[in-house]
Amino acid sequence: MVGDPLQSVFGGDAPFDATVNEIESRAELDVHLAKRSLAGLVILGLRLDLNPPDLSEVEVAGALFIGCRLASDDVEIDLIRRGAHLVPPFDARPYPTHPANLYTPEDLSFGFAEGGFAGMYDTQVYDHFVAHGGASPDIREAIAQRLHDAGIDNALGKALAAWVHGRGIEGAVGIMGGHAAPRGSQAYRMAATLAWRLASLGRLVVTGGGPGVMEAANLGAYFAARPAPQLMAAIDVLSAAPHFADHDPYTAAALAVRKRFPAPPKAVADVAGRLRHGGLALPTWLYGHEPANLFAGQIGKYFSNAVREDSILRLSRGGIVFAPGWAGTVQEIFQAATKTFYQTDGPSGAFVFLGVDHWRELPVEALLRPLLAKSPHGDQSHLVVVTDSLDVAMKALTPRAHAAS
Repeated sequence: MVGDPLQSVFGGDAPFDATVNEIESRAELDVHLAKRSLAGLVILGLRLDLNPPDLSEVEVAGALFIGCRLASDDVEIDLIRRGAHLVPPFDARPYPTHPANLYTPEDLSFGFAEGGFAGMYDTQVYDHFVAHGGASPDIREAIAQRLHDAGIDNALGKALAAWVHGRGIEGAVGIMGGHAAPRGSQAYRMAATLAWRLASLGRLVVTGGGPGVMEAANLGAYFAARPAPQLMAAIDVLSAAPHFADHDPYTAAALAVRKRFPAPPKAVADVAGRLRHGGLALPTWLYGHEPANLFAGQIGKYFSNAVREDSILRLSRGGIVFAPGWAGTVQEIFQAATKTFYQTDGPSGAFVFLGVDHWRELPVEALLRPLLAKSPHGDQSHLVVVTDSLDVAMKALTPRAHAAS
């Protein structure tokens, strides 16, 4: 990409992490170059064509260079001859084929100031996705997309490890619901307020990264260090552009709120801090016609919707909130119920359904309770909570250690 606006995603100045066998920054690479060995290591997405290092006297047997840009064909040939393996970046792709880090709102919205919604990085990737077959890409595009998603998987694992190291093992809470809920609506305000309360207690908020209830939840987590009246003021600003189909004003309003209420620089200096202020969002370019959710602290955007859906539910073991939604939300409910029934990912937190009238119209409780009662791990039907009260929701979702907070 011209100018490399996503250098941090490719692997740039990011600090070292706990993955001793992976190199994701030039500073980390330089440490190993000083030892004159990259043998057996994985080098992810580095721009080695800029200020190219001298690799000619470095041991590279078994080294794996994934998505790196090298200075010349001669350098690539020399590395292969000496036992390295190369998976080069795919040309003419607007996205990194092996990102080293998760995305940020700044990454996805890059280009909006100059080109509006159509000029954003996020939209350009979506346009490329559609032009190359959408959910049924040709084989070259499919390989490139799967490499990208494998990189996001890897980066997600590292981000969650950083969260656990910095914040402890508090369970993550998923917040699901309708993507079409207008900004300022009751469902939007309830989701934002609940997420604000959860994030204020140090819980990790996880969403599907779309608009509506999902944006509201990440917005609430973004304001975790601010008082509730400021969150309400932000929702009032956003309400001037309530519908996500109005792409440009919708995105402009989100950027205006971020500018007016910036996250504290010191608080978001690392991955755990960014997750603390905004939570985690896992969207997909399958629904790339929806504007990017610009309030999540870290964003793992996938091409594969199936991988993304499973990841959201796999991570949300501290409980899941289902705000009013329709087909997509109902699908997620029973996908989550299957995991809880078999304890595929371990014990589950509560299933909190916000909006009694809505869930009476869609009577999922009547199906869910007898299903979970038959779990081979014992009766799990007590996990189902249907309420209009945020206090009741908090009680169901909050560990006993925090009950007095």
